[in-house]
Amino acid sequence: MPSEKQTAVKYYVGVDVGSASVRAALVDGFGTVVAHAERPIQVWEPRPDHYEQSSADIWAACCSVTKVGKDKMEDLCCRWLCKQEVVCGVDASQIRGLGFDATCSLVVVDKQFQPLAVNSEGQNQRNVIMWMDHRAASQVQRINATQHRVLNYVGGAMSVEMQPPKLLWIKENLPESWEKVGYFFDLPDFLSWKATGVTARSLCTVVCKWTYTSDRGWDDSFWKMIGLEDLVKDKYEKIGNHVLSPGEALGKGLTAGAAKELGLPEGIAVAASLIDAHAGGLGVIGADVKGHNLPCENQPITSRVAMICGTSSCHMGVSETPIFVPGVWGPYFSAMVPGLWLNEGGQSATGKLIDHVVRGHVAFPELEAKAAASAHSIYTYLNSHLDLIKKSLPVGFLTVDLHVWPDFHGNRSPLTDLTLKGMVVGLTLSRGLDELALIYLATIQAIALGTRHILEVMQAAGHDITTLFLCGGLSKNPLFVQMHADITGKPVVLSKEVESVLVGAAILGACASGDFASIQPDQIQHRFLSTLCLTPDII
Repeated sequence: MPSEKQTAVKYYVGVDVGSASVRAALVDGFGTVVAHAERPIQVWEPRPDHYEQSSADIWAACCSVTKVGKDKMEDLCCRWLCKQEVVCGVDASQIRGLGFDATCSLVVVDKQFQPLAVNSEGQNQRNVIMWMDHRAASQVQRINATQHRVLNYVGGAMSVEMQPPKLLWIKENLPESWEKVGYFFDLPDFLSWKATGVTARSLCTVVCKWTYTSDRGWDDSFWKMIGLEDLVKDKYEKIGNHVLSPGEALGKGLTAGAAKELGLPEGIAVAASLIDAHAGGLGVIGADVKGHNLPCENQPITSRVAMICGTSSCHMGVSETPIFVPGVWGPYFSAMVPGLWLNEGGQSATGKLIDHVVRGHVAFPELEAKAAASAHSIYTYLNSHLDLIKKSLPVGFLTVDLHVWPDFHGNRSPLTDLTLKGMVVGLTLSRGLDELALIYLATIQAIALGTRHILEVMQAAGHDITTLFLCGGLSKNPLFVQMHADITGKPVVLSKEVESVLVGAAILGACASGDFASIQPDQIQHRFLSTLCLTPDII
């Protein structure tokens, strides 16, 4: 490749804040992740169903991974230079934009943007109520009892994982913090504020988690009815009265202070953000599948469901007209794909449930030792062990007498019941590695059956779903993917670029830079998403 072409390459930085770690990637204009880095973040669980984080810890991790990612890129280029004998490097002018995605956790700060405690211990550094926190159970029950019209846009019942019940919990349980509050941010919006100093919110966050609508804005009557009239009095300054579409440029770009902390060029474009699942959905749902001999090749984007599967799982389906699905969030207009309505099903614990079941088993130390000895991950080892014990039977038949009900952290969709509990039926006195492998398999099958339940409800309401597009950590597990194909009866498409969530975040930065007209799939797929196709894993 000639050096002048190489220096003309444009790059975008995507930052993804998950439940347990922060990741950053340098992505080129073809959607290829050139370099990436990851750093863990701290989670506090002071009591059951209370999960807290620190916005300072999260931002520090963001700064760490962008610098590490830059160092890795420079190292990669040096090694490429040695092998290819061409000039290689990335200067500031080549990095065009920055996009953030994050979990839909609630960040609380005072009027000077300093962290405020979300706990009775008064620990201000713990100022984030995580998405998976279920402390506001009584508050969400009261909110749902109002039967307010905004609930029609969350499947008929609000989830405890959304922000209004958490706000009400803070007001009722932490009056000192409530009085001092200057701003409540969804975590993706907090990150874009840290980068730019602009307090504008993303349409994605406020529509999906706060009851905002793109046509009517905030509904005063809802907030007054649930006892949060305080937010109406200041014209919603605390929760956002300036809303931008995902991918829109914020302010004057990256501030000098943030640029120094992140190790990125001052003034590069910073985009209005996305929730992490929605970034993953954006990264895969619009993929150009032409020429790959896939069943979905000539079918519209509305026939696809993007399944983002990590700690939890989200099932994202889009439609040209609003579809109201009982027990499934939405319809949300332009919350992920501009101009289309989004429905979002979900399972509150998937990767976390698999970890819980496997690591809690008495045979886990044996598994851990054998996996380490074979230089494999515990899940690669379990998959291989299942292949050994299945004999001539299909692996799915191994659990004919063993069944898991997977709602260990309640049911998000479509039953919308946070009080549901998990269950295992068919246990024996066996305590060995075989039994652990079987419970692991039964748990994955239960999760896949939950996905089928969600798809069936969406289809009954009017969606025409033919294909699953998977991304996220669990999509790297062949058994997880295979069971979803088998149990749903639908072909599964995987991304060639496995870090689809990071690609989705980078797409935001590309749009904010002006290099792409919008995040609409037909605007970017031939330049950004055409590399995302892989033959479906159908068994």
